[in-house]
Amino acid sequence: MSVSAPPGIFIVVDGIDGAGKSTQVDRFREQFELAGRETIASKEPTDGPWGRRIRDSAVTGRMSLEDELSAFIEDRREHVAGLIRPSVAAGKIVIVDRYFYSTVAYQGLRGADTDELLKKMRAEFPIPDVTLFFDLPVPVALKRISENRGDTPNEFEHEAALRQIRDLFDHMANVCPEVEKIDCSSDPDEVTQAIARTLLRRLSIDPASPLAERLGRVASGAR
Repeated sequence: MSVSAPPGIFIVVDGIDGAGKSTQVDRFREQFELAGRETIASKEPTDGPWGRRIRDSAVTGRMSLEDELSAFIEDRREHVAGLIRPSVAAGKIVIVDRYFYSTVAYQGLRGADTDELLKKMRAEFPIPDVTLFFDLPVPVALKRISENRGDTPNEFEHEAALRQIRDLFDHMANVCPEVEKIDCSSDPDEVTQAIARTLLRRLSIDPASPLAERLGRVASGAR
């Protein structure tokens, strides 16, 4: 009797700047691959034409709220159709750094109706198996942004903006059942262990599988 392949998994990491998302994405991609699972790490905005237009506008001049929101949606439509859906359907693990939650939070800072926008995003785009909101106090985030990059903060990286963005993420964490908040104020290794424990609890993983064994090792600190 043939053994069916494990189902694909869709994981999103999102949240306040300075929380260390990229570090943790790299760590878990490695752990998933060590467990024998093909893993794709992606991000939004993507490197596609809409994503490049969004990033270019940060240098050449911000688009209007309507145009920028439209660009994010078109970029996500291509991302979902071209990579996320087919990869998950093929049994792969997909980790995406930023998703529609960031669109809601950052466009909300520009004046969008966040509740209505979140409703629209959830109606159109696939809901992750688990979403990890990386969180830490705003003063800690500002310090990390300054130390890690050493350049001038952008318009979203000032205290008032970060506080509003954090509040918007908190609101979404309370209304989106797939979301788990991760306290990222501690040592990165402790954050990694907390994420592994969350994934074991939230994902439907065969407890006898190599993936469960690998996450168990990470959760215990025995990477």
